Amino acid sequence: MARVRLLDEVRHTIRTLHYSRKTEHAYCYWIRFFIRFHHNRHPRALRARDVSAFLTFLAVSRKVSASTQNQALNAILFLYRKVLNIELENIDDVIRAKRARRIPVVLSRSEVRRIFNFMQQPYLLMASLMYGSGLRLMETLRLRLKDIDFDRHLILVRAAKGNKDRVTILPDMLEADIRRAMQRVEAIHQQDLAEGFGEVQMPYALARKYPGQARALHWQFLFAAERRSRDPVSGEIKRHHVFESTVQRAVKHAVSQANIGKPASCHTFRHSFATHLLEDGYDIRTVQELLGHKDVKTTQIYTHVLNRGGNAVRSPLRAFA
Repeated sequence: MARVRLLDEVRHTIRTLHYSRKTEHAYCYWIRFFIRFHHNRHPRALRARDVSAFLTFLAVSRKVSASTQNQALNAILFLYRKVLNIELENIDDVIRAKRARRIPVVLSRSEVRRIFNFMQQPYLLMASLMYGSGLRLMETLRLRLKDIDFDRHLILVRAAKGNKDRVTILPDMLEADIRRAMQRVEAIHQQDLAEGFGEVQMPYALARKYPGQARALHWQFLFAAERRSRDPVSGEIKRHHVFESTVQRAVKHAVSQANIGKPASCHTFRHSFATHLLEDGYDIRTVQELLGHKDVKTTQIYTHVLNRGGNAVRSPLRAFA
């Protein structure tokens, strides 16, 4: 029972700090795993060496990636520092796994076009926004009607990775499709209201601060789900956005149908957006702002894509032609 109460406290702290629901699920998973690994001993009885033993187990026996190992460490540090208010001694001696710098998978423009040819709405519009505006998958799904600015041709990305807002471009050729998607949402919303529903999940405490806004049209998700569902926090029946796995399956199927010989995914569209902008001569700082990268070094990974092969260096083998 103590373990259940501890995880409830973890969830409460995470929600108080406004961490994402994905972070909550991941942290609770790793904390539960950490406790079970040490035979259900309470974390207060464990030390830095126990944390190190757990991370070693993940790397050696489970063969997890560096990012997964670091996520587990972050979850454990959150437990001690934010929930238990304990600073582990010698915790700095626990070595974080070093993430490998991988060249991202990037699609050519013709490959993007081929994939789009095998996609239907609304998934085609979602993929077009990921490629045309550089949005992450969840940023796309969490778009609300109020986030689209047709006059300035901008998209406002709210509470993105790192809980940061940013502005990115709204491609002109997508405006008609977006307006049609908005008309669909309006029709669904009117039906929901007529049936006594119509509320949407609001960020943080805005539902209490602005009573009635949860039923306002401009707060509805652009990619509203087909069915209403129960909100996991409030328990109320609301209209959420399309589930992410549905979009991932649609993209995976289109990539297969297009016979693309690359491990392309939803995030590949974002990689391709950045690379193609740099190919077109846009400044890397501009691309950094559009992507929402905190450090320009993260954006510079796309310059490595541009410098590969015939785009930059000509092989000495040409002397034998």
